[in-house]
Amino acid sequence: MLKRVVVTESRSQPSLQRSEPILDPARNCRGVSRVEQAALLIDGEDYFSRLDECLKCAERSILIVGWDFDGRIPLHGPDIGDPAAATLGSTLRALVEAKPDLEVRILVWSVAVVHTPSDPKPLLFGAEWQDHPRISLRLATDHPLYGCHHQKIVAIDDALAFVGGIDLTIERWDTSEHRPDDPRRARPDGSLYHPVHDCQMLFSGPIAREVANVARERWLSATGEALDPVTGTACCWPSDCPADVKEMRAGVAITAPSRGASPAVHEVGHLLEDTLRAARKFVYIESQYFSGRLARRVLSELLQRPDGPEILVATSRTLNGWVEQVALGNNRDRLIRALREVDHHGRLRVVYPATERDGVSHEIFVHSKVLVVDDVALKIGSANLNNRSMGLDTECDVCVEADDEKGRAAIAAVRDKLLAEHLGTDAETVAATISAEGSLLAAVERLNTGERRLKPLPAMSDEGPRQPVAGTGLLDPAAPFGSLSWWRAWRP
Repeated sequence: MLKRVVVTESRSQPSLQRSEPILDPARNCRGVSRVEQAALLIDGEDYFSRLDECLKCAERSILIVGWDFDGRIPLHGPDIGDPAAATLGSTLRALVEAKPDLEVRILVWSVAVVHTPSDPKPLLFGAEWQDHPRISLRLATDHPLYGCHHQKIVAIDDALAFVGGIDLTIERWDTSEHRPDDPRRARPDGSLYHPVHDCQMLFSGPIAREVANVARERWLSATGEALDPVTGTACCWPSDCPADVKEMRAGVAITAPSRGASPAVHEVGHLLEDTLRAARKFVYIESQYFSGRLARRVLSELLQRPDGPEILVATSRTLNGWVEQVALGNNRDRLIRALREVDHHGRLRVVYPATERDGVSHEIFVHSKVLVVDDVALKIGSANLNNRSMGLDTECDVCVEADDEKGRAAIAAVRDKLLAEHLGTDAETVAATISAEGSLLAAVERLNTGERRLKPLPAMSDEGPRQPVAGTGLLDPAAPFGSLSWWRAWRP
């Protein structure tokens, strides 16, 4: 059970009057733009179905940038036993054949052929659906040693853009119910994979063009081909898709390691730090990994402030593979213990989502990368709270910042929507409970009694090391390796 929180003053109305905005083009984003509409798409079922609708509206350009890609995935859920079900690849092929001006470009991390769950053969040798002059799938090889191409973008006609944590590959689809025994959550070979929680956000307006610019820059860096911006196309917002955000400030932040004459870009790290430091009452984080130096430093400072915010982190309990468990799982536990040591005011909870059924707890794997600070800022993208997302890998995040009461209500509603899924309730109940309790943590504790729950990580109560493991700089580096980095990397 999560420990009950006792507060001495109401936290239901965050302190929102700040002298300076968070978004700063000179430091933490490429520029300040605007969102016309944005919708948070929670889990693969929601994202893939909305993507299918938006792809069919494309007239000139579909630009996909990803860590992995598998054209075999169906966009309306796995159709077991139906070989005729439309897949992502067949959908893209049908679109270019029906629309003579449409071009499809797909950029995938080159090491995906050996490192990711997709089928490597189509990435290396092509698939039947790719055999068209206006479909181009390329592998990005312009990353430094041990670095990866991690951005997860779909840009459509520069009018719509998807940004978040979901790659267009297998083992990403799930419903928001996350049923432990859902037979639809299956790989192409029929084997089942674990429940997975993830998020993607759909944007329209000027911010969508900014995201498309990032995708074009990645394409140029990886292929040498310069792409022109798309003009003269209309936005085709999907039907029956309510916007969570309308007419708000937004900025795109990237991480990019240095390449030749191009200097490194650390906007994502700066944006993370600046957004966290702006917190007054509540910080809500979803991240696959929770182990980085920046998170350790900034969250420690926030917890030591007498008037600092409550911090709720939802992350994965079980990680994939030996390296992840050693470098990221152990460091997650050590980070939690270090934060507990300075949490003199009882404002920290680090949890993982689970379903309790028939006395058995079924973990839900967290792959999302979301940050909500008070009701002022919402950040979503590809960057995790580990070291490599801050300086080694290519990342792309979008931050939406409220500048009026309507915007603040919208951001709070997004936070409540996320928590509602994990707690098996609705956003209105979450909002009412936060207001009644005057505390985010107390509200979670009050609602955390059903089949869907947020459970504390073991490190929230155990004893053990607090400093990063030796070799962290090698297994989870914050920058490309230099001449002395191999030696320095073994230091915590």
